[in-house]
Amino acid sequence: MQAGRLPSPGGHAWLVTAAGVLTLTGGVLGAGDLAVLMFLAIQSVNMLFFVRHLAFVAATTRRSTLGGPGAHTMARYWPSVTVLVPCHNEEAVVVAMVSALGRLDYPRHRLQIICVEDGSSDRTGELLDDHAAGTGITVLHRPPGQGGGKSGALNFALTRARGEVVIVFDADHRPHPGVVWRLARHFADPEVGAVQGLCRIHNGSASPIARLVEIDYLAGYLVNESGRHLIYRLPAYGGANCAVRRDLLSSAGGWNEDTVTEDTDLTLRLALRGYQVRYDATAIDEEEAVTTLRHYWRQRYRWARGHQQAWRDFRSAVWRNRRMSFTGKLETTMFLLVFHTPVMAGLGALLLLLWTLGAVRIDPAFDSYMFAFWTLLFLGPFLELGSGLLLSLQTRRNVGILVFFVPMFFVGVALCTKAWIDGLFRRRYTWVKTARSVPGAPGSPSSVVAADSSAAAG
Repeated sequence: MQAGRLPSPGGHAWLVTAAGVLTLTGGVLGAGDLAVLMFLAIQSVNMLFFVRHLAFVAATTRRSTLGGPGAHTMARYWPSVTVLVPCHNEEAVVVAMVSALGRLDYPRHRLQIICVEDGSSDRTGELLDDHAAGTGITVLHRPPGQGGGKSGALNFALTRARGEVVIVFDADHRPHPGVVWRLARHFADPEVGAVQGLCRIHNGSASPIARLVEIDYLAGYLVNESGRHLIYRLPAYGGANCAVRRDLLSSAGGWNEDTVTEDTDLTLRLALRGYQVRYDATAIDEEEAVTTLRHYWRQRYRWARGHQQAWRDFRSAVWRNRRMSFTGKLETTMFLLVFHTPVMAGLGALLLLLWTLGAVRIDPAFDSYMFAFWTLLFLGPFLELGSGLLLSLQTRRNVGILVFFVPMFFVGVALCTKAWIDGLFRRRYTWVKTARSVPGAPGSPSSVVAADSSAAAG
């Protein structure tokens, strides 16, 4: 089931044009003045994102987003719900996941739970069959080599879904018992198309990388998602611990199997059709963070490739859309550019290096701006990270590790730049499964190898 992805602009004509304009400008103004113009352009982008970060921090520290708008009016709404969990080579986590699904507190006659074993080569299918037996959980076995990654597995199960609302969890997630109702209640409002809950990391102590991911999630959900929700009513549907109307999903052709970030794709398709995406911080589940730099790179590279693709697919449609306000279009554009800003930061770092080495001579009057550049580059993200810690009351335990976000920032620059170049030259890329850890041995790599397989659904 294909979702009808919007076509990306063909060719590299725009890149050739941009290179020509830069060459011509450099020839007229000189390399130094060209560097200053590029530097000021990057500074302007940094300033815009800094103001955005500051607005999110101010909004989330002043107002609560716990239940979302009108939460008290939705207490009596109990729609039928289908929970979908795609599983590919998940033997390390699948037993804990099934146990958590069995504790979901929702009327059983209105709840359907489907786990999709997606062509696994390990014991995932066997473990699902054994532990789901007698629980009311349906296990579907998708043949190997079907393609489509996580989206393909979800679309395979969607044909069996009976609920008015579809909720998705990943195999490493452990939803809290009340999460289904907390997500589903928002659909009492017919303008709501999807709802995102709060994801927490349960293995933050497994390794320094896992601890950094834990802090990143705190900032992402407690500040970024909350800020987008409070200011613009435009939080992102995050792909797990999230709910969507089944009729909207079906009418759109299901999840997009041509992208590796089906969540961003669906967020944009719903927003362009005029539906709200809400955020509910009381709908909590826990997930596993990657524990090594290698797995971190693979996971974030996938996010970058998919998000950058969404920019190419939807940038024009956003500004042509008549349902969105101007501020909504501006925020959506900035949301789509999130994985492009590290690329611009890398370009700024290159300019700084050339200036330091004397390869590019810049007017001394701009020397002070170099300091401002690096201040803005880090201050916005650190505001979010610090605010996330404050809101979660975990400052004392985690504040010391914030310094490691500086080298991780440059890791982000490198992986986003690689993703941008690979996307520009249309290098083939398919779903990459996130590696899991063996239960009882935090931080140890799973015996399941993360495979570059389009059938993976992790």
